[in-house]
Amino acid sequence: MRRRLSVAAAAGALGALAAPAVASAHGLVGRADLPIPTWLFGWAASAVLIASFMALATLWPRPRLERPAARRLFRIPRALDALCGAIGVGLFALVVYAGLAGTQTATANFAPTFVYVHFWVGLAVLSVLFGDVFRAFNPWLAVGRAASWVAARTIGTSEADALPYPARLGRWPAAAGLLGFAWLELCYVSRDDPSTLALLALGYALVQLVGMGLYGVEAWSRHGDAFGVWFGILSRLSVLERRADGALYLRPPLAGAPQLDAVPGTVALLLVALGSTTFDGLSGGPLWRSLEPHLTGFFGDLGLGPSAALELGFSVGLVVCILAVSGFYRLGVRGMSSVGVGHDTRELSRRFAHSLVPIAFAYALAHYFSLLAYQGQAIAYLASDPLGHGSDIFGTADVAIDYGWMTATGIWYVQVAALVLGHVAGLVLAHDRAIAIYSRVREATRSQYWMLVVMIGFTSLGLWLLSAANR
Repeated sequence: MRRRLSVAAAAGALGALAAPAVASAHGLVGRADLPIPTWLFGWAASAVLIASFMALATLWPRPRLERPAARRLFRIPRALDALCGAIGVGLFALVVYAGLAGTQTATANFAPTFVYVHFWVGLAVLSVLFGDVFRAFNPWLAVGRAASWVAARTIGTSEADALPYPARLGRWPAAAGLLGFAWLELCYVSRDDPSTLALLALGYALVQLVGMGLYGVEAWSRHGDAFGVWFGILSRLSVLERRADGALYLRPPLAGAPQLDAVPGTVALLLVALGSTTFDGLSGGPLWRSLEPHLTGFFGDLGLGPSAALELGFSVGLVVCILAVSGFYRLGVRGMSSVGVGHDTRELSRRFAHSLVPIAFAYALAHYFSLLAYQGQAIAYLASDPLGHGSDIFGTADVAIDYGWMTATGIWYVQVAALVLGHVAGLVLAHDRAIAIYSRVREATRSQYWMLVVMIGFTSLGLWLLSAANR
């Protein structure tokens, strides 16, 4: 026990020294009224993780989440699926129409705010709260199912006639799609251009329909649809689950994550999500502001135009962040493989991938919460005037964003709480899996020293990014 405490304390000190001291040097906009110094948040977060680790090692001697019990609530009417699908198709059509026919001023057009705030961020939160909401409203899934239903009754084709989905592909198409969206959001110069978003949305939908036509609607939507896969993975954190029988079930918190089948590409998708959010935070801080001109200048010296040079510079930053996060996770897994026998790095990387799910969500929530809290209110006036042409359909065109409903200090507390709770949840999932796969409890606990370091490292990085980005 003494050795266990010393290792945990060393990990906490390393994590606290690695980030909060740097963060406090940068300062926090609008957070001068915090009741405790900002560096103390880092120490407190590390202490919470260490205490959680010790509590798990003492009070959690057997796996509890591998085969959780679920309680059936009620069956969801099939007619509701059709209604939700129709709503999803309607919203998709509105995004495309607004992007092509509306004003090209991003803040006055429905498409950019809906895509980047309500779709990307809002649906992530809804997925964790209420389960796989996007699957019910997924527009291309609704169109694919409708087309499959029509084909079955007109020409007699069915899902059985589709090509078998290649097992080696796994979720790699979804990981590639998520990386593409991250590049669009973080690197592309014209990311806010409404017509560009509309055309890209149409192109993405076309790719999904082609994939469904080749490999079947269900097989492709669960492996190749980047957004469907991403929101579906996040929904595993929810206590609500809709199963194949159409019924809604209530399950213990986090119990859905261990059921994630880590097919090829799953780890990559989660690391892309973590790495891209890391770069999003980094790109708003002083470190990137000092590096970016050199990268852009390098590509400019090669003969590229200003826009292309800027995009390539940001692309390098995005890739480096993803590789850095991936390397840190692999380092922790490599350390775990040194404990016990019969578990190599590749196996452990897949079997502990689900522990990254709450961390990925915590990073996203912490980073985007202020965007959702403030810019999310824009839906009130954009719904009344989606094209930006001066209409007032619902009488809300003059509604303004209320920046005073939550203070900057309140947002900071939400962000820190999201990071800490997300990493504690990651520790719980990792410990539960270790207890399940290691033959001895002591070996399982020793293997999680490495995961504790990973969790403290990710927490410290998240706190540093939050602080540095608001310098």
